[in-house]
Amino acid sequence: MAKLYFYYSSMNAGKSTSLLQSSHNYRERGMSTLLLCPKLDNRYGQGRITSRLGIEEEAITFDQHEDLLQLVTRHQDSQAIHCVMIDEAQFLKKEQVYQLGRVCDEINIPVLAYGLRTDFQGESFEGSQYLLSWADNLKELKAICHCGSKATMVLRIDADGQVVTRGKQVEIGGNDQYVSVCRKHFHQSYSNNNSARY
Repeated sequence: MAKLYFYYSSMNAGKSTSLLQSSHNYRERGMSTLLLCPKLDNRYGQGRITSRLGIEEEAITFDQHEDLLQLVTRHQDSQAIHCVMIDEAQFLKKEQVYQLGRVCDEINIPVLAYGLRTDFQGESFEGSQYLLSWADNLKELKAICHCGSKATMVLRIDADGQVVTRGKQVEIGGNDQYVSVCRKHFHQSYSNNNSARY
């Protein structure tokens, strides 16, 4: 039976690289993959999954109202799909995570979702919350804090390099806006800004 996988980490752990490598491995064996990414992530242009290493691939975009079971079924009708892969899976809605489970259970296609576990305030994204709850397999990809410890958190920074502690959850950006750190340095950064976390 096909399974739903969630590969999670902080930023800069190689999630997109891992996704693109997995897709390449399938295709090298003559199998087809369906790559999906959210429309709202347009850092590298719409419909592109891009690794910091410079590799990239075209992908089908979806919005937060799209039925992903129907989307996969439409593509499956025109070409056999051996695996569905989703970049920036933290932006999924609860219902979409449920639909991905149905892709595995009803049409027997494995789904590999890659995303952040938490936002810049240490709070769960909706998609990540339900992937952590419902995925068959959870795999952590590791990033490194500047101190050498495992980075599990993400800080948002402004143009002057100052930590941003308030704001909307979703603000698309890269290394110019986000830094991956360990839990210790995450809490120290908030303390240094006199922002109570709890």
